[in-house]
Amino acid sequence: MKKRPPTPPTSWSRREFIELSAAATGFSLAAHPFRFRQVAPSDTVRFGMVGIGMQGNGLLGTSIQLPGVTCAGAADLYDGRHTLAKEIAGANLPTTREYRKLLDDKNIDCIVAAVPDHWHKRMVVEAVGAGKDIYIEKPMSHTPADGVAMVEAVKKSGKILQVGSQRVSSLICAKAKEMVAQGMLGDLTLVEGWLGRNDPTGAWEYPPPPDLSLKTLDWDTWQNDVPKRPLDANIFARWRCWKEYGTGVAGDLLVHLISGMQFMLGMNEPPKQAMSVGGIRRWKDGRNMPDVHATVYYYSGDLPVYMRLNLGTEMPEQYRIQGSQGVLEVAGNKLTFTPQSGKDQWPSYYTGSYPRALRDAYQAQWHKEHDPTPGQAPALEESVTFTTPDFDDTRPHLWNFFEAVRTRKPVVEDVVFGHNAALACHMANEAYFRRTAVTWDEGTKTMKA
Repeated sequence: MKKRPPTPPTSWSRREFIELSAAATGFSLAAHPFRFRQVAPSDTVRFGMVGIGMQGNGLLGTSIQLPGVTCAGAADLYDGRHTLAKEIAGANLPTTREYRKLLDDKNIDCIVAAVPDHWHKRMVVEAVGAGKDIYIEKPMSHTPADGVAMVEAVKKSGKILQVGSQRVSSLICAKAKEMVAQGMLGDLTLVEGWLGRNDPTGAWEYPPPPDLSLKTLDWDTWQNDVPKRPLDANIFARWRCWKEYGTGVAGDLLVHLISGMQFMLGMNEPPKQAMSVGGIRRWKDGRNMPDVHATVYYYSGDLPVYMRLNLGTEMPEQYRIQGSQGVLEVAGNKLTFTPQSGKDQWPSYYTGSYPRALRDAYQAQWHKEHDPTPGQAPALEESVTFTTPDFDDTRPHLWNFFEAVRTRKPVVEDVVFGHNAALACHMANEAYFRRTAVTWDEGTKTMKA
């Protein structure tokens, strides 16, 4: 039986911290790069790729480099991406505008889909209905109702769904999860997260393909069930800017912060309440989704969570998880834990209001109770930092999905986890547009103001 790590003390020395970490993890993060197992040819997973856009082309290129994984076909409504798919996966790759051909192909085991948010529900419901497992990009759903329907369809089908917000496959987030679970932070008091960009591309001002036309793109189908409008190349390329097609900074960026937080804190539930502020502060280009969006949540146990997104100021993605025994900061491939005793470090300054005799007596008693005994060193409270090598969490996240397709074992980010993370984003948007607090009613599965 694996020996449990010792109960965390109220204060930490650097040596104690490192010893506990080693006991808990059994390995050094810096010396533990991700490794793939060998796969027999008979276990090869054949997937169909739907959507070869900005995110999809990366997923396609990464997936075909994994052991025992091959692409058996690709679908996109824009013909230029058929060419791109063949450039990535080989000239003989079958390509089509009609994604249902991939769903009907009995030689295809699963689907990897990177399509606009307003296509997610349809793609998932049709894929699992056709007997296909599916990897769907984040956020899982375009609306709360879509998410509810997707959870029902996946559970009914018994198929596997993995959501593509990869923080749950990050080694550094896994390390943070262990530290929180061990109680190293004490009682959680507040969680903060933020992410900002300061460039046109970061604000989705993507240049549309110059050959885009009604001949090269099935624009009518691309619009799905949104009221039809004439071809607009900017909407095609920059769909995240409009709520009719996307979910704004909440669905693009906040979902990473939320899913990472859920994973690190070991929670799998929607917020109890959300309140938001924001606006279109910089990118006045016709978009109807905010480019600045800050949201305060209450989670279970009335844990306050504050998340902020900004497309007008650069702020590298970071979490600050605060507790009664310290602060855990997580950013990219680095985390820092700064322990705190939570105790007075000196006599209370309030006693300055005492008469001298009372103040002197208080201070004498305080020093008697708190000063180290002769020969006893004071407890050290040093910050300790861990880093990983330059680490791509997309590869292990995709690998987890394909392994689940082979073995039928659970994925790390299933339909319920993805639904709960997406609900936090939908609540942030709803609170922003309503300018009031909103709650999630699990009984009716609706948002209420």
